[in-house]
Amino acid sequence: MLAILSVTFPFFALIGIGYLAARTGALPVAAVPGLNVFVLYFALTAMLYQLGAATPIRQLLDPAVLGLWLVAGLAVLAIAAATARRSGRGWLDSAFGGLIAALPNSGFMGVPLLLALVGQEAAGPISASLLVDIVLIQSIAIALAHFGDRGSSSLTTQVIASLGRVVRNPLPWAIMLGALAGWAQVSLPAPVDAVVTMLAAAATPVALFTIGAVLARERGGSTPGRVRTGVRAFGDAYWLAGLKLFVHPLLVWVLGLGMQAVGIALSPTAHLVLILTAALPAAANVAVLAERYGANSARVARVILISTVLSYLTFTAAAALSS
Repeated sequence: MLAILSVTFPFFALIGIGYLAARTGALPVAAVPGLNVFVLYFALTAMLYQLGAATPIRQLLDPAVLGLWLVAGLAVLAIAAATARRSGRGWLDSAFGGLIAALPNSGFMGVPLLLALVGQEAAGPISASLLVDIVLIQSIAIALAHFGDRGSSSLTTQVIASLGRVVRNPLPWAIMLGALAGWAQVSLPAPVDAVVTMLAAAATPVALFTIGAVLARERGGSTPGRVRTGVRAFGDAYWLAGLKLFVHPLLVWVLGLGMQAVGIALSPTAHLVLILTAALPAAANVAVLAERYGANSARVARVILISTVLSYLTFTAAAALSS
């Protein structure tokens, strides 16, 4: 347990430093979007390119890993969205409740943390889970958000339209281009590789610092269009955070055991990585998406804050139990 804490503590400490920097004003709130752009389009993209280049395509496109992660994610999304619909919420907020419960912070937090905990063997499963989350889970949730719009097209048409938006996200492109370069044994020119390596090295500290700054911004109410909705919203946020931190990894564990029991080839290491990925807190970028599509971004921000704070204990416990 202490060995795991020694690995996880620096990651959560960097989040805390970013939070304090933004809350105390040492980091202007106006700088947070710039940090997000640097991490998403430069540092993390470089890191994932290197990760893809070092990962065999057969691991990246392992059907057992892709299938397990997709089924578990859709199940959590469906549970959260159905519960919200039964409580009287519209399709928009129900869908984003499902997305925040099903989408872990794999890019900014999961990749460096799991590589530190598990080693290079984590690269294939974590990259595969990122592809499923960005290309399928996110697209399905956004399509579901528009399902109740007056004059809206079918859910299938909405999903196809949402998939078109994926091309603007650099993360899956970075993974796939890296994997193709590794498969073709194509190396970047030495000066270019040095730049990519420098950017990749900045990804972990800046991404974790940015998560903390984003949490401070959301808690401080600096995001335009936020709506405070009182006690009910906090109860709902704890429920969604519970789905993210407990139900999601439990589903991945049970489904993985079931697959292994019926003879589907799922390696113990891949299963472990997916369980720990599911135990990560909610993805911070969902707050930005909720704001963009007009959903209740305050509710989403609360889930991100609660799940990130609690995950220091829950993720560490999950890692200790899994090991």
